[in-house]
Amino acid sequence: MTEAQPPTPQSESSQPNPPRRSIWREFALPVLVAVVVTVVVRVFVIQTFWIPSESMENTLLVNDRVLVNKLVYDFRSPRRGEVVVFEAPASWRSDPNESDFIKRVIGVGGDHIVCCDEQQRLVINGRPLDEPYVYRDENGVQDPASLNEFDIVVPEGRLWVMGDHRSRSGDSRQQYLQTQDVVASTIAEEDVIGRAFAIIWPLDRVTWLSIPDTFDDIPDPGESG
Repeated sequence: MTEAQPPTPQSESSQPNPPRRSIWREFALPVLVAVVVTVVVRVFVIQTFWIPSESMENTLLVNDRVLVNKLVYDFRSPRRGEVVVFEAPASWRSDPNESDFIKRVIGVGGDHIVCCDEQQRLVINGRPLDEPYVYRDENGVQDPASLNEFDIVVPEGRLWVMGDHRSRSGDSRQQYLQTQDVVASTIAEEDVIGRAFAIIWPLDRVTWLSIPDTFDDIPDPGESG
């Protein structure tokens, strides 16, 4: 009986090499996925914005970087107290190339806003608003809520926005004082790019941008103030 011969060993050089294309595919696919996810997140969900001016001091300082949620307002309207980035009307821009503005939402559609009460506070729907976020100088002196009086009702679907550094902000208040046109002085909700929700740079200023508690006491239009 003839014994079965063991298989002849093959040298490593004689083993078939894995296709080089599959190696590149394994490497390139995760990179491509990561790039696509980054682009999608940036375009549709979250974007970083740079603060170029003093209009939101001391909440936001020049050269701060903030994260902006671009998706949130696809599901709801902006709320009082939120800091939003929006595409400013051409009439608001001192530089035509600077289209993106950042301000705080003070009033939403239907809100009756008056400046000011005896304590120099804004009054919204009959309720005075304390504004601890408004700019204070190095001596602790706070900007007034407004340097000029006004009495307006925010049109539906629009927002009354103001900078926290009132004396340095081109905002709804300034536009209204110039035009006396409440529509031209407010922002359409559809022009809002997103909500600024965090400072991410510089590192010693990293923080959330939450809604101040003082807005909790503001009634909706038509409710008792």
